[in-house]
Amino acid sequence: MKILIVGGTGMIGGCAAVHLREQGNEVVLAARRPAAAGTPMATFDTLLGDYTEGGFSETQLSPFDAVVFAAGNDIRHLPRGADAAQFWDLTQINGVPAFVELARRAGVKRLVHIGSYYHQVQPDLIETNPYVRGRHLADVKARALATPDFNVSTLNPPSIVGVIPGQVSKRYETLLAWARGQRPDVPLFAPPGGTNYMSMRSLAEAIWGALQRAESGRAYLVGDENLSYRQYFQMLFDAVGNPQQVEERDAEHPLLTDAYIVQGRGNHLAYEPEPAETALLGYRRHDVRRAISEVVAYVEATEST
Repeated sequence: MKILIVGGTGMIGGCAAVHLREQGNEVVLAARRPAAAGTPMATFDTLLGDYTEGGFSETQLSPFDAVVFAAGNDIRHLPRGADAAQFWDLTQINGVPAFVELARRAGVKRLVHIGSYYHQVQPDLIETNPYVRGRHLADVKARALATPDFNVSTLNPPSIVGVIPGQVSKRYETLLAWARGQRPDVPLFAPPGGTNYMSMRSLAEAIWGALQRAESGRAYLVGDENLSYRQYFQMLFDAVGNPQQVEERDAEHPLLTDAYIVQGRGNHLAYEPEPAETALLGYRRHDVRRAISEVVAYVEATEST
C-alpha cells in the first residue's frame, strides 16, 4: 500500500510512519518543514506544504492508496494571543474536512483521521470547550465525506506516551528532572483527577489496523489504561528509581496546569475501549508502563551524550 502521512514529522505521524513501513508499505510524509536530521522521519520522502493554506494538490495526492491524517492541532499549538475561534476553524472545523475532500477528489481510497477522545468520551464538553467542539466537528465532517469508493474512519486516542529517537522532548525532560528531585521549585504532588493513557506503539498498531479493516464512516474510541494523575506521576518516579511517593493535592500543578486538564481538575476522563473494536484494529493493551520506561531510557541516553 502506498500511504501518505500528513503531519508525518510529529510524534504520532513519525511513529506511525516507521510502523507502517515495517509492515511492508511504501510511506511518504507530508509536513510544513523537513524532518529533523537524526530522526527516523528524515529517511522518508516528504511533500512540503501546509494543509491549512491549501498547500497540497490533487496531483500530489493521486498516487496514494491511503492517507493518514495526523496533523490536527491541539491546545498546545494555540499561539499566544491568537483568535481561538479562528484558529480552531482553520486547523480543525474546516481545515481537516477540506483536506479530506481533496483526498477524495484525488482518488485516494482510504483515509484514517487521527482525532482526539474528548468529544467521544464526554460529549457535554462540545458545548463548553471550543477546542473539543473543533475536534468534534472535524471528526463528523471528515467522516461525512465517505463514499462507497472512499473509506473514511477516525481514531480518537487519549493522552499518548512515547518519544521519537533523535527528537528533543522538553516536556519529558522537565518531568523526569522533577521526578529525579532535580527541580526543587516544583512541589511533590499531583492534582486530583485523571485520564486514559495509551502508548505510541499501540496507536501505531491501531492506525495500521484501521487502514486495513476500519468500517467506513466509523469513529473508533481507542485507548489503554485509566490512571489518576497521581498514578501517572508515580510511574515516572518509579521509572527513574525515586522511592518518594507522590501525594494528591487539590491545587494547580506547574507541570500539569488547569489549562491542559480539559475535563477540569478533579475529574476523571476514564473509559474502556470496546473489546470488539480493539480486536478489529489489532492493537495491544497494557503497554503504558513499558512506554514510560522507554521514554526514561531515551531521555537518559540523550542526556549522557
